[in-house]
Amino acid sequence: MDFDFSDDQQQLRDAVRKWVDKGYDFERRRKAVAAGGFDRAAYNELAELGLAGLYVPEADGGLGMGPVEGMVVMEELGRGIVLEPLAQTLIAGGVLSGYAGDTLKAPWLPKIAAGEALVVLAYQERRGRYQLGACETTATQSGAAWSLNGLKNVVAAGDQADAFIVPATVNGQIALFLVERGAAGVTTRGYGTQDGARAADLQLTNAPASLITTDGLVALEHAIDIGIAAACAEAVGVMDKTVAITAEYMNTRKQFGVPIASFQALRHRMADVKMQLELARSMSYYASLKLNAPVDERRRAMARAKVQLGNSMRFVGQQAVQLHGGIGVTDEYIVSHYFKKLTQLEMTFGDTLHHLGEVSARMQDTAGVFA
Repeated sequence: MDFDFSDDQQQLRDAVRKWVDKGYDFERRRKAVAAGGFDRAAYNELAELGLAGLYVPEADGGLGMGPVEGMVVMEELGRGIVLEPLAQTLIAGGVLSGYAGDTLKAPWLPKIAAGEALVVLAYQERRGRYQLGACETTATQSGAAWSLNGLKNVVAAGDQADAFIVPATVNGQIALFLVERGAAGVTTRGYGTQDGARAADLQLTNAPASLITTDGLVALEHAIDIGIAAACAEAVGVMDKTVAITAEYMNTRKQFGVPIASFQALRHRMADVKMQLELARSMSYYASLKLNAPVDERRRAMARAKVQLGNSMRFVGQQAVQLHGGIGVTDEYIVSHYFKKLTQLEMTFGDTLHHLGEVSARMQDTAGVFA
């Protein structure tokens, strides 16, 4: 079995890494955080690289690529802790191309691929926690028109997005809708998030909407799984850079006249950190490779991956801060921002405890060492 990346995938990685290294340094990120946590110019630059159209079919103006290419891109963006929510664009491209009718695909997919429209998933509700079936937002049909009422929380770049993919209840079942931010009855309240990015609460009051699919729960689960795979890959990139920064610091920082990297106890801790990084990397690969698997298999794989990534993110982040000492938690030093990003990612699309419950619930009768 060949685990090497293809030449095209490697070239894609190199292009994104070059943009992160040269076009998105820590100072630019700091300015974006100070300006609110979203930089439309940076997002447009990602779109110019073709990344916004990664999951959009070629017939609709995209690249028509798959989960492995998405993983490669998200790893590199993670290395630069890029604020702009490309994972949301991957979700939008995947959901609309897979579930929407031509009347929605034709106007929206080319705009998503070109970076002209930022479409994000607005699914979280205060009482729902991470349960996708818990949805208090309602949809009402009048003739061929639909209107939505409800409140969605922590919507990524919600006050900057051009449209939202929104689950809502119709006769006790969840359906998926597209809502434009400029439509009547749509209001957003933006705020910064812990990692420096931007989110918003989305209030819908008789807001006009376009139906994506009545099979909403299936489509929503697929959307979340695309997000989980993207978050896992992004976390690997964040951890990879965090380990590199920590190793560089340990080779520079001296105590008793020698670099602290020469202390055996600290070397053992770094070995444990690197082991957690590689465990996370392998499970990120697993998640991406299972993204097109049958539904039950895919859902199990995503939960398993998120549990390992959650454990690894917490361990790597905490150890990096401790190995740095006091400077590791200062805002002026970059590793603190990597730690905050890891903390945020651990909560994204379901925290570790939630997915541990998912793994347990999805265990089959044959699960176990002696099966």
